[in-house]
Amino acid sequence: MSDLIFIGFPTEAKAEEVRQKVLELQQEYLIELEDAVVVVKNEKAQIKLNQMVNLTARGAASGALWGTLIGAIFLMPLVGTALGAASGALAGQLSDVGINDEFMKKAASALQPGTAGLFLLVRKMTADKVLADLKGIGGELLQTSFDETREAELREALSAAQAEAETAPAATS
Repeated sequence: MSDLIFIGFPTEAKAEEVRQKVLELQQEYLIELEDAVVVVKNEKAQIKLNQMVNLTARGAASGALWGTLIGAIFLMPLVGTALGAASGALAGQLSDVGINDEFMKKAASALQPGTAGLFLLVRKMTADKVLADLKGIGGELLQTSFDETREAELREALSAAQAEAETAPAATS
C-alpha cells in the first residue's frame, strides 16, 4: 500500500528543489516513489500540474515509431508516422498514472495564490533516513495518509529549520 504526502511551499522553485532532493533519495534506494508532482497555484488562482513524466510526449514518440513501422508495411511510412504520433499523443493525454489529476487539483485549491505544493506517492521508504535528509527543508504538511506517529515525525522534520532559525537570533542577543 502506498502513502500520499502533500506539502505546501511558498514558491514553485522550492517545491521543485524538494522534488529533486526526493528523487536523489530514490536513486540512493532510500525511498521508492510511484509519483512526484509539483502543483502551482498562480496569482489568478489557476492550478498547473508539473508531472514527473510527460505522457503526451511519450505517447507521441511511441505512436510515431509504431506508425512508421506499420506505415512501412503498407508503403506509406509518412502517413503512418503522422497517424501514429497523433494517436499516441491522444492516448498519452488521456491516460493517467500515479496520483489522480482531479484529486490533485481539488487538494491544491487549498493553496494560497502564488504558492506551490508537492505531491508524493510513496510506495516504501526508510523513514528515519529520509526524514533526516528532509530535516529543515521547510514547507507545511497539508495532507498525508500516514498514521499519527509518522505524520508528527514528518511535520517535525519539515519545521526543524524554522524552529532553529527562530531560536538562533534570540540566543545571540
